[in-house]
Amino acid sequence: MRILVCGSIAYDNIMVFRGRFKDHILADQIHILNVAFLVPDLRREYGGCAGNIAYNLKLLGGDPLVMATVGEDATAYLERLDALGLAREQVRVIPGTFTAQAFITTDLDDNQITAFHPGAMTQSHVNRIDGALDVGLAIVAPDGRDGMIAHVNELASARIPFMLDPGQQLPTFSGPELLAMIDAATYVAVNDYEGRLLAEKTGRPLGELARMVDALIETKGAAGSTIHAGGQRHEIPSVAATEIAARGGQNHRASREEIAALYRRHFGAPLF
Repeated sequence: MRILVCGSIAYDNIMVFRGRFKDHILADQIHILNVAFLVPDLRREYGGCAGNIAYNLKLLGGDPLVMATVGEDATAYLERLDALGLAREQVRVIPGTFTAQAFITTDLDDNQITAFHPGAMTQSHVNRIDGALDVGLAIVAPDGRDGMIAHVNELASARIPFMLDPGQQLPTFSGPELLAMIDAATYVAVNDYEGRLLAEKTGRPLGELARMVDALIETKGAAGSTIHAGGQRHEIPSVAATEIAARGGQNHRASREEIAALYRRHFGAPLF
């Protein structure tokens, strides 16, 4: 089954400052802050929600179709998608823009200063979804705000089941907007912090929101995940890194089989 993945494509520029921010920022001069940090270590990663999700779906044996907007500087990223065998006919280049990108500087205490330029991501609404797309499932991941709302409505109109993953864009939506998006979705995915924020903004507990969809997935890092489905809570423990390492070369196959079995058990349908 082909899965449409709507979301951002971004470059992540990651820099390391070999010092500590606190030694260079004077508390009594914060109102006239003007500092520069030498960052001899720099790497550029291929990021963005749509890119990351599609990459991992491909590893699991899925057939993702990426829908995103990028800038005129996206050549290297597009070549990477091609090399990975990720379909990108729904990736649109927006003239006169840069691809979304984050500039992240980390110091020796793991403090971070991040600047994010959304660039072409803000034009994600120019990509349109209709029933002509040959997909059986979709994911609406963090993207341009207008694009996320448009894609939710278009997927609902085309009767394509989809997962809503509001992620980092969750704070930009009002409570009524979130309720409308959840009502249109088939599944919802949040982490534990986002789950608390979602409940606060909508005025409804997660258990109640879960009854609006087939399943609500709440990830909790090392504490595992909770799947709210069918009026029940299913606690999914995390897998320790030592256990993954012990599996050696079998970890990818085992993970895929476990995930597929869990999905079939809860939803009564194959994952791929």
